[in-house]
Amino acid sequence: MTERSAVDLLYQELILKHYRSTTHRGELDRPDVVVPMKNPTCGDDILLQVAFRDGRVADVRYSGHGCAISQAAASMMSAQIVGRSFDEIHALGDRFKQMVHGDAAAAKDRELGDLRALAGVAKLPSRVKCAMLAWDALAEAERRRDA
Repeated sequence: MTERSAVDLLYQELILKHYRSTTHRGELDRPDVVVPMKNPTCGDDILLQVAFRDGRVADVRYSGHGCAISQAAASMMSAQIVGRSFDEIHALGDRFKQMVHGDAAAAKDRELGDLRALAGVAKLPSRVKCAMLAWDALAEAERRRDA
């Protein structure tokens, strides 16, 4: 097995691990914002629930249906944003977006954590919307919070 195929296999396993994860899947008792989001291209959907405290994401939960990419991305994003300010989240989200659009430097950025497993999405342009679905829902949650 080549080094590249071994890395690809590890990333595939990490994506499946997050796809099956229940850590942030479910409902919050008292969300501040609830955002339904659907990808009309492929039918993936997500319901994102966010609680805020002191200018930070205090907690987040999601539910939905869709491909492994959309659901794993929601799990990975959720794990990364709890406790962070929106300035920190914007930087992380911008870097993730750069990565799924093919930025090789972003794909090596350790700040992305498990999200780096989705770097291969850049080779599948039709799946970028799947990877971005939870991030789009989060951006809408922020808009609703500020409204």
